[in-house]
Order: sequence, then structure tokens, then C-alpha cells
Amino acid sequence: MPAKATAKSTRQRILDATNKLFYAQGIRATSADKIIEEVGITKVTFYRHFRNKNDLVVAYLQAQAEQESAWFTSMHNPQDPTGTLEAIAAGIGTATCSPGFRGCAFINAAAEYSDPQDPVREVVEAHRNWMLDEFASIAADAGAQDPRALARQFMMLRDGAMVNGYLGQSQEVADDLAQALSAALSVAIA
Repeated sequence: MPAKATAKSTRQRILDATNKLFYAQGIRATSADKIIEEVGITKVTFYRHFRNKNDLVVAYLQAQAEQESAWFTSMHNPQDPTGTLEAIAAGIGTATCSPGFRGCAFINAAAEYSDPQDPVREVVEAHRNWMLDEFASIAADAGAQDPRALARQFMMLRDGAMVNGYLGQSQEVADDLAQALSAALSVAIA
């Protein structure tokens, strides 16, 4: 196998293990040694791909952002903003019912990294700003007078749904979130 393909697959194996361990155990609670052991590589190999754990955390969150962005974008139908919100609520509801659900990876990371200048927080902030832009686009599609204000409300509802799902109220999350998003939308376009 070519060295480049092997390097890419090793990096991906590290990220896959990181995703599993960081999400299940927490970022700070998971050591680089634990990830190295899980992947079955040497420290030299690990550090060839990531200079330090912070670089790994940033790469982990960037991968999460790509996945979440692709999913979120696939839900967006400009001709049906209500249907878009219902699809997002249903998707979040499904996620919260999944075994091992621990909430939003970005909220979890922000809780562990308090310094707003930290590269980890910068990735969190960039993704949340992207999501706010997406919510503002949905709000504009619906004809909201102030799409940014409605986007912030949508974001708060989404964040609350993620936390409620993690804290054990996952069965009601999809319906409750759909109703709350619909109510916020109704007020904003009235």
C-alpha cells in the first residue's frame, strides 16, 4: 500500500478512536496514551499526525463540524422552512435516543475549554456561527422580520434540546423541539 494511503488511514483511525473516546469519556478525561492504545500505534506514529493533544481536539471538532454541517445542509429546503425545522427536530430527536448519546460535541468541548482564545473554542465558535447563519437562512426563507434574532432563538432551542436529550428526556425531544421551533417561527412572522 502506498505510504500516503497508509498515513491517511492511520490518521483516520486516530480520528475514529478519538471521536469514540472523546464523546464517551470527555476530552480532558481521555489521554493521548489511551487513544494510542485504542488505535494500536506507537507514540511516534501518533505525534507524526498530531503535534499535541490540542491539535487532535481541533481536528476532532473540525470532523464533527463537517459531518454536522453536511447533515444540517441536507435538511434545508428553502421552499419549506417549516418542513426544514421539523426535519431538524426529528433528526435531533433521533440522535438523542441513540445509545451513548452525550449531547452536543461542541457544547461539551466549550464546557471543557473555557478560554475563548483557545483554538478549540475558536473551532466551536466557528461552527456555531455557521449554524446561526443556517438558522438565519431558514428564518429568512420563512419571511421573518429579523432572521438573526430568530436564528438565535432557534439555536437556544436546539441547544436546550441537546441537553435535555442527554439528561434523560430523549423520548419527547423531537416533538417538543418541533413545537418550540414552530411557535418561535409563528411569532416571528406574525
